[in-house]
Amino acid sequence: MYLIRIIAVLTALALPALASAETIEIQTAQGMVRVPARPSRVAVFDMAALDTLNLLGVKVAGVPDRVFLPELKSAAVGAEVVGTLFEPNLEALSALAPDLIILGGRSSPKAKFTARIAPTIDMTIDGQELIRDAEIRLQAYGRLFGKERAAEEARETFNSAIAAARSAAEGKGRALIVMTNGPKISAFGLGSRFGWIHSTLQIAPAVTTMAPSIHGEAVSFEFVRKADPDWLIVVDRAVAIGASDSQARATLDNELVRDTRAWKSGRVIYLPSADLYIAGGGIQAMTRVLAALTRGFSESR
Repeated sequence: MYLIRIIAVLTALALPALASAETIEIQTAQGMVRVPARPSRVAVFDMAALDTLNLLGVKVAGVPDRVFLPELKSAAVGAEVVGTLFEPNLEALSALAPDLIILGGRSSPKAKFTARIAPTIDMTIDGQELIRDAEIRLQAYGRLFGKERAAEEARETFNSAIAAARSAAEGKGRALIVMTNGPKISAFGLGSRFGWIHSTLQIAPAVTTMAPSIHGEAVSFEFVRKADPDWLIVVDRAVAIGASDSQARATLDNELVRDTRAWKSGRVIYLPSADLYIAGGGIQAMTRVLAALTRGFSESR
């Protein structure tokens, strides 16, 4: 009887270790990867990931020094600062001793270094397939953290937001997506990091000759005038990175742009720039972007 009791006690003590050793296979930017299931201490260097984890109710232990989005300030409360959006601090990460490190986009090149400290996954979202990747990441996080039901509910809400934006834009004409950066502008067409706006929402591009490019194409105001879009969809990079107050309208308010159908008709949609430029692919961030598109196409004359 005594021996049986000893075995029972030893078995009970071993259970937490066995549970912590459980792993799960999830889809990442580098393919299927096996990682610890339900990690309790997670360091996140990707704002899209932090945004979606926040939606699922997952509290993280480590974050970059800046989260940029006001909506994510609460998600960072109580978390240790373990580097920047581009550069993980390996010493701070070691002190944190995370169970899992999530990189993406700007921080993804550092995976080989952070992997020396803890299991690391690259959850970069492909700008050309942003909506697809956003949903794949949502499903992966749901499985990883045991939040499958919350992830499915979020997916349904997200799909409704996509449908609403597509419906609002239907039959409204051609659009040109531009990003301002102080006095400079770039245009984004099919195959670019913002090209999903055309492909997913079925909005015809005002220019079809731009080469597919994630980073867009530097253009002139003459280019915008010649494209003469029915709609201008605007991202302000300076605002997205917190460099200044919005200057996009002032940048675009010139003789050439004022001569376009979009400007004359008041059909200019200013997107929440940090949501798209910094946290593009995060479910909450993208829902706000879709809502801005829905309002813009619904309210403009």
